[in-house]
Amino acid sequence: MPRPHLRRRLAAGALALATTAAALTLAPTAAEAVVLPNNFKSVGYMPSWSGNVNTIQYGKLTHINYAFVLPNGDGSLRPVENPGKLSSLVSLGHASNVKVSIAVGGWNDGDDSAFEALAANSGTRTAFVNNLIAFVNQYNLDGVDMDWEYPDPGASANNYTLLMQQLGSALHSRGKLLTAAVVSEGYYVDGVPTAVFGSVDWLNIMAYDGGSPHAGYDWSIASVNRWKSRGLPAAKAVLGVPFYSRPGYYTYSALVGMDPANANRDCTTVGGAQQCYNGVPTVKRKTQWALANAGGMMNWELSQDTTGSTSLVSAIYDTVTGGGTPPSGRTGPITGIGGACVDVAAASTANGTAIQLYGCNGTAAQSWTVAGDGTLRALGKCLDVTSAGTANGTRIQLWDCNGTGAQTWQAQSNGTLRNPASGRCLDATGNSSANGTRLQIWDCFGGANQVWRLPA
Repeated sequence: MPRPHLRRRLAAGALALATTAAALTLAPTAAEAVVLPNNFKSVGYMPSWSGNVNTIQYGKLTHINYAFVLPNGDGSLRPVENPGKLSSLVSLGHASNVKVSIAVGGWNDGDDSAFEALAANSGTRTAFVNNLIAFVNQYNLDGVDMDWEYPDPGASANNYTLLMQQLGSALHSRGKLLTAAVVSEGYYVDGVPTAVFGSVDWLNIMAYDGGSPHAGYDWSIASVNRWKSRGLPAAKAVLGVPFYSRPGYYTYSALVGMDPANANRDCTTVGGAQQCYNGVPTVKRKTQWALANAGGMMNWELSQDTTGSTSLVSAIYDTVTGGGTPPSGRTGPITGIGGACVDVAAASTANGTAIQLYGCNGTAAQSWTVAGDGTLRALGKCLDVTSAGTANGTRIQLWDCNGTGAQTWQAQSNGTLRNPASGRCLDATGNSSANGTRLQIWDCFGGANQVWRLPA
């Protein structure tokens, strides 16, 4: 990861300046985590010292790593910074079926002496593993992301292997994840022996802070291919992208704030100096490559992103889910129990109009567009949970599209549609298919009145 003191300066500068899920362009999900096509991963880091957990686009991510907790040489852990923020991140992430892990280490001003010490003997390795398991349990985490920067080839690499094998066994036996952040190129690549590959779920390859221009496409792809050439399976290779520039460490959001056109560039001039980063087109191009050749995309880090059309998290998500596909290819009726169609009552476009089941008739009131942002749209408006309610029985209505959680629907593999904000599913009231049956949200159980067939 970028060096913490630079991260902090960067953060200060910023202050100064979503049938089967695979068939749908919705925010996909599964019972245990958000699932993108082909199990593609979209991983974001959230620093303890920067960013607001309430602004994260959870429906467009699969995994979030909280950075960082630091080890001591005896295998103990230092107190985590902003523990309340971590707890909130876990709660919000889990509400949207996003897995949250703790990232351990980081650049730490280049001081990896604690890792060197704790990994060097079995007693301190065991203490470290036990302390991490306790930490994961305490915060209800889904795993650990190891970020030792960096084990040297030789003795420390061998100790790293022993540590990762022991940690992987401990976590996997408990149904938890083990991932690791690794260097993109150079001497330290060999500090992660190939024996580690079997112990991790994947590696987050930090393909940034290098290349000319910074994190350029060809250099970044070569970074991932270097790891694959060592035997890392493609599904375990996750390509990292920067949400900041070099050499000045301006956040992407700050650069776009200076000039919205910067969202579509990779370099711009700030204060007479060229700053290079990854804009939307390059992030989309890297994501397209990763879809065919890797296991996912990772970003450092979430607080540096924008919102709306310039968001890099959205650029990754839209590329993976086909969000750029013309709506005409994904428009048609939504059918439910008894083959009845989801219908806008009286074809009204007024906010608050009831959404109901009705005999299929081919009218515009039954023509729904599956959109890349996780919404379902008809008559120019969105399928909406009334007043953003979360209780069983809250009715579904038509409302102006506003990008809120009340309008996000995640397709699950059993055919249900889950609203992540409430944790409940689209449901036909009373298990009925009669004309005029209102739609509501209800606890997800996969009954016939919760199974929906959307446009191909």
